[in-house]
Amino acid sequence: MVFTDRQDSGRRLAERLVRLRGDPELVVVGLPRGGVPVAAQVAAALQAPLDVIVVRKLGVPFQPEFAMGAIGQNDVRVIDDDVVRFAHVTPEELVAVEARERAELERRANRFRQGRPRIELAGKVVVIVDDGVATGSTARAACTVARAEGAARVILAVPVAPIDWVTRLAGAADEYVAVDTPRGFQAVGQFYRDFTQTTDEQVVQLLDESAARMMARSGDQTSADPPASALDEDVAIPVGDVVVTGHLTVPEQAKGLVIFAHGSGSSRHSPRNRYVATVLSDAGLATLLFDLLTTDEEVDRSNVFDIDLLADRLLGVSEWARNHDPDLRTGYFGASTGAAAALAAAVDPRSEVAAVVSRGGRPDLAGPRLSAVRVPTLLIVGGDDTAVLGLNRQAQAQLQCENELRVVPGATHLFEEPGTLRTAAELARDWFLDHLVAEHAQ
Repeated sequence: MVFTDRQDSGRRLAERLVRLRGDPELVVVGLPRGGVPVAAQVAAALQAPLDVIVVRKLGVPFQPEFAMGAIGQNDVRVIDDDVVRFAHVTPEELVAVEARERAELERRANRFRQGRPRIELAGKVVVIVDDGVATGSTARAACTVARAEGAARVILAVPVAPIDWVTRLAGAADEYVAVDTPRGFQAVGQFYRDFTQTTDEQVVQLLDESAARMMARSGDQTSADPPASALDEDVAIPVGDVVVTGHLTVPEQAKGLVIFAHGSGSSRHSPRNRYVATVLSDAGLATLLFDLLTTDEEVDRSNVFDIDLLADRLLGVSEWARNHDPDLRTGYFGASTGAAAALAAAVDPRSEVAAVVSRGGRPDLAGPRLSAVRVPTLLIVGGDDTAVLGLNRQAQAQLQCENELRVVPGATHLFEEPGTLRTAAELARDWFLDHLVAEHAQ
């Protein structure tokens, strides 16, 4: 059997696992990077959450391909004492190898998850997916780490593997599933027409899409048939001496444009903001999600709270958006420190913004500029986000423009509770329609 690509192999693998569909304890994890596109298809078909399982093999110092253990996140550490003893690995050598691999593991995990919390595996039925098994060393390490994290059951699932793979990996998993185990197996790639390398960016996007899908299934469902988009693309926007990256979606006959200002280190990949953007797009509003900071700037955490810097970036992006489509009235959607940046930018006449919405934001960080805001402003806060709710009430008292504070009952800061993000998105949608779309306002 030859697969067209990883998406094709993932769909075929999902057919072998359909009996697991709907299991509330099910988690699908992909081995980065090539296993993630396969796992994404499996997770979607089984209606299960998707995550990556980032593992690092601990190789014997003088023979790195020979594993003496494996490590995972949360300080999971599995050592084969027999190998360590047989290879005469000293405690100092073991510590050095682990430190090096631990640093690389954390770097990769942070890169892939982009600030998203990892899915806990304790007590779960964990399906570990790769695009194929060759030697099986990485798959065995992943199974070992999943067990160490408390998985109730481990299923190793791949599209293709050698005919003796179960014997090779005996004891690693509770169950083994493969679409094909051909004779004459030499390499995984020989069974794919397209075996192009998966990029880090593709892994991030697949995890984002899965998170948004699970959010929708929990009660935050958008319409099944959103309007067609005249434009849906990544954009590079020059602002001063830097270039920021964004994603622009413009529906047919767009009614207005909402620019997202993320905060506290969030990015255009945020599943929550992407979900809100989908709700707005369904209503015919164009959306522009972009990263306020460059990758180098994000390293300095103080930049996240530099409201002047963030507001200046937002103004630059607003100018770019006006030049791109001068007929669309513009609104700002700010989250966390991005809300303060949105309000600070709104005071500047160069913004020409017509409405501002803050979700779980920190408008108080806009300081004395709050009293100068003249555009209609909506503050949305979770009812259980008590500290931020208090700060929003203080900020609202300083506003002298049309404004409302809407509290979403039962919601915490990230609006993770079922239905709460949907409520927040609909409040934002209605506010923007009322203030960006002339015929709607009438």
